[in-house]
Amino acid sequence: MKNIKINDKLVIKFYVVIAISFLLALGMMMLISYFTLPLYLDHPTEINLKKYNLMLISLGILTFIASSLFLVRKKLIYLKHITENIEQIANGDLGLTIAVQGGDEIAQLAMNINSMSEELKSKFENERRLESSKNELITNVSHDLRTPLTSIIGYLELLRKGQYANKEQFQGYVDTIYGKSQRLKNLINELFEYTRLSSPDVRLNLRIVDLAWLIRQMFGEYIPLLEEKQLTIEESITEEDIPVLIDVEKMVRVYENLIMNAIKYSLKPSPFRIVLISDDSKAVLIVSNQIAAPPVDDANKLFDRLFIDDEERTGNRGTGLGLAISKRIVHLHEGDIRAEYNDNWISFIVELPIQK
Repeated sequence: MKNIKINDKLVIKFYVVIAISFLLALGMMMLISYFTLPLYLDHPTEINLKKYNLMLISLGILTFIASSLFLVRKKLIYLKHITENIEQIANGDLGLTIAVQGGDEIAQLAMNINSMSEELKSKFENERRLESSKNELITNVSHDLRTPLTSIIGYLELLRKGQYANKEQFQGYVDTIYGKSQRLKNLINELFEYTRLSSPDVRLNLRIVDLAWLIRQMFGEYIPLLEEKQLTIEESITEEDIPVLIDVEKMVRVYENLIMNAIKYSLKPSPFRIVLISDDSKAVLIVSNQIAAPPVDDANKLFDRLFIDDEERTGNRGTGLGLAISKRIVHLHEGDIRAEYNDNWISFIVELPIQK
């Protein structure tokens, strides 16, 4: 909620209203006295002094009350308006705002109520999005867990009933069961990892490292695999030191995930590019590879939780959580990750702040 400085404008206005009302009441009493006092002096026995004074005081009090109400009527109407709006907010009309009038404490109260209403609406919508995302995650995970599990049960049923022709077919069933169980294990591990990283209590083991050195070391381990998959390596990694504050284990997982994605989905043979550059404030890693067609209308949808196309759902190519986990890790490092598609090239760009 916005921090609004409280002042004494309302108190000052209150004192001004009292002073004006008192002066009006005093003026009314003097005016009445001016016209009625000669009558009393001419006929002192016909007019009771106590009644005369009581009449003057009563007129003064009535004038004071009437003038006070007249002077504060706008504030009273405004307070009633605020009260009615608070009742509407309490009844669920979140996001409702009150027109701010003036610059005193009542106006500041209206501003605070507006901020509170907008925050409540934002939190409610965020909770609703989280609930929807949770339901979507459960639905998708249930689907992806069921697929390999159904296959495992099916092949185990064939083995249990002895429905195989020879040892080779038996071994084929066993290999399929093992592959499906590994996919199931990977999905469960990634699901637990994503859930852990989504927790507000997640902690990073941060230390300053030279990102250029780290990328060269890590990338070197993948060169044989890239060459085996007929990917021509085009490397451009800066020689200068790039100090970054990172959890090395988690960021290595991000970079490895991008390289493995390139290996899985690249056209073969084709070029594979890895570029590391820096400016005064950030380090930028770009991993690019050629693909047959754009994966989706917006490449950044690939980072959505459990976004996987039909081919991937029915095959053994991935769980669909890897890029979502990568995005979460990068954001925990106050960095940015995005995807761009252009002319059959897909590029994943990871930006991290440089330590001065």
